[in-house]
Amino acid sequence: MSAPIVHGGGITAAAVAFGGRADDWLDLSTGINPCPVVLPDIPAKAWHRLPDRHLFDEARRAARDYYGTGEILPLPVPGTQSVIQLLPRLVEAGRLVGVMDNRLAVTDNRVAVVTPTYGEYARAFASAGFAVDAVNDIAVIGAGHRLAVVVNPNNPDGLVSPPETLIALHDRMKAAAGLLVVDEAFGDTDPTLSLASRAPQLSNLVIFRSFGKFFGLAGLRLGFAIARSDILARFEDWLGPWAVSGPALSIAGSLLRSDVSPIRDRINERCAGLHAVLKGAGLQISGGTALFTLVADARAGDIYTHLCRHHILVRKFDYAPDWLRFGLTPDPAADRRLGEALQRFER
Repeated sequence: MSAPIVHGGGITAAAVAFGGRADDWLDLSTGINPCPVVLPDIPAKAWHRLPDRHLFDEARRAARDYYGTGEILPLPVPGTQSVIQLLPRLVEAGRLVGVMDNRLAVTDNRVAVVTPTYGEYARAFASAGFAVDAVNDIAVIGAGHRLAVVVNPNNPDGLVSPPETLIALHDRMKAAAGLLVVDEAFGDTDPTLSLASRAPQLSNLVIFRSFGKFFGLAGLRLGFAIARSDILARFEDWLGPWAVSGPALSIAGSLLRSDVSPIRDRINERCAGLHAVLKGAGLQISGGTALFTLVADARAGDIYTHLCRHHILVRKFDYAPDWLRFGLTPDPAADRRLGEALQRFER
């Protein structure tokens, strides 16, 4: 088993290392909306009873309408991490079942992951014994790859792959009876990038969507998988009964039918505030999305430590020691706190 990957959000460990109460730290280490939405009313029976099927079905219908998936009813899952870890099980005895020329085909496999990106994809396949090719260009994914993973927009650099490019990749994968997995965890801020509305016509496509990042409810542990019905049925079977809680399903059914434009506006406002602070500190913005910003600086390690001493946590990367990822601040006061700390950094 490979070593666990260190992700953002480790405030407890940071407080142990650098002092202070965890609640007093400013956590900028994730890509989660720091301004969570107001929770809708949750019926008492959603807490009291096992998740009723009508809650499950209503969440699926709300997700269909929100993502525009037409005949596909997205599958609620307990966070997309849960289905990332199930992806190797789509490979049976080392061979991947895909669709080619309207029939099931079984082929030898090799997995491609466009990197650098969220590390759990490569870890899930490597832990299951599969060969994983880390590629930096979609164009090099070919007939030898039976499953490909693209995070779009990408984490942590915010690289965007146009829908047409991904559709062409899907068609190449389908020709070899392979699958394309597109992770759209940060797709809510720019729906024009999503393949969700095209999914009914793309039989060898699997899309993962995060719920908690955009709505600021990561602790809910909720996501959606979008794919053809037999793949979703496998995921549902492997996850087992009551995988998603009744309160989570109830919240999804309400919020996915709400007006989300104020959420996008607030995220864009917070992103502008963060950019102003970073530019004011003379840092070079090299990528990102509306929910996080990537900075490239040769002093990244020293800046990280300096901010920790001021009880501000950002994300560093062992594979890119000159990178720092800054999540959004929740308000102008936090902008000022970050700006003042950066101004104290000795250049």
